[in-house]
Amino acid sequence: MATGIVSVGLHLSGYEVVSRIALVAACLAWVALAADFAVRLLRERTRWVAEAETPGALTAIAATTVLGTRFSALGRQQLAEALLALAALLWPVLIVLVVGHWKRRMPGAVFLACVATQGLAVLGATLAAAVSTAWLAHTALVMFWLGLVLYGLALARFDLRQVVAGAGDHWVAGGAMAISALAGSKLVAADSTNLYLWNADDRGVLRAVTVALLVLDLSWYVVLLVAEIGWRRPRYDVRRWATVFPMGMTAAATMSVAAALEVSWLKTPGEVLLWIAVAVWLAVASGAVAAARAGIGAVSSTARR
Repeated sequence: MATGIVSVGLHLSGYEVVSRIALVAACLAWVALAADFAVRLLRERTRWVAEAETPGALTAIAATTVLGTRFSALGRQQLAEALLALAALLWPVLIVLVVGHWKRRMPGAVFLACVATQGLAVLGATLAAAVSTAWLAHTALVMFWLGLVLYGLALARFDLRQVVAGAGDHWVAGGAMAISALAGSKLVAADSTNLYLWNADDRGVLRAVTVALLVLDLSWYVVLLVAEIGWRRPRYDVRRWATVFPMGMTAAATMSVAAALEVSWLKTPGEVLLWIAVAVWLAVASGAVAAARAGIGAVSSTARR
């Protein structure tokens, strides 16, 4: 998810070569995780069900839709359609399992229900514009509003103390707003003279809601950034990848809104946010490598004993 959205952001800002390098890395990670997902489903059914009931399971849908969106931008519409179909098949199964096991005072991963749903809206709207399919855009609109409902339900179960104590996934509270704003911008952009989707009132509502979502996202960004400075958590944790994703998504959403709503001055802040996300991606990747080396060293030391 994190690497895929960084690739999308780099594409939107015109850094195509670096974007494709990030896309390759994201694809390799997706294939590895998909293989692990399939093996557990076939050989460790009990474990698969237990993990499918956790919010983290929804990253499978979100990551798939992010990759599909990037492939659509490359003109690979059939591959993007296949990824949308896969994500759409997974969504009802996982969303029922996950939401059915929500509890009170949950970490930021609770917002992944919104992220996964809005991911379908983003990819659906992107493909609707690319292949001129009205029903796909209208379905994406339904997912967009449903995603906002899920955000409200998740917010009621989110433990606000995670803002100052979370290990990284608390940033998804803002990232869910970001992907919602991105979905809104894609729905606005899908409309055209060749593919009439929304009347003037509907278009006005979409634009207003999209702007409001971006403002809320940026507000979350400021709050979470201040909390990071005030309550520093420098140690590496795998959940820090859930920090990179919202940062990259905020950058992508800002640039997408700038293009779809013709607010050109937003592009520069979006690019600044993108390079912040890239820097954080590099820091988290470095932490992951260091943690992996430490783990290998510990295993080798134990084996020698």
